[in-house]
Amino acid sequence: MTGIVAKKLQDKSMNWTQIIGLAAGVLTASSLIPQVVKTLKEKKAEDVSLVMLVVLLSGIILWIVYGIKRDDMPIIATNSFSLLVNVTMIVLRIKYHK
Repeated sequence: MTGIVAKKLQDKSMNWTQIIGLAAGVLTASSLIPQVVKTLKEKKAEDVSLVMLVVLLSGIILWIVYGIKRDDMPIIATNSFSLLVNVTMIVLRIKYHK
C-alpha cells in the first residue's frame, strides 16, 4: 500500500514539474510577442538588433534539438512556438529596417 501512495505522490510531483515547465516555456516564448505587435503597428524596426534575434534563434533551435533528444514534448512545443515568433520578428526586422 505504501508503494502505491508513494507512486501517486511521485506522479503528482511529475505533473506539477511539467506544469511549471510548460508555464515557464509559454511565458518565455511569448516574451517577443509585444515587440512583434509594436513592429507591426509602427512599421519600423531599425532599433531591433538583428544580431540578437539571430543569436536567440540559434539558442531556440538548440533547445528544440535538446527536447527531441530527451523526448521532452513541453520543451519541443514551447520552443517551436518561440521559433515561430522569433522568425516572424526576423522577417519584420528585415522588411521594416530602413
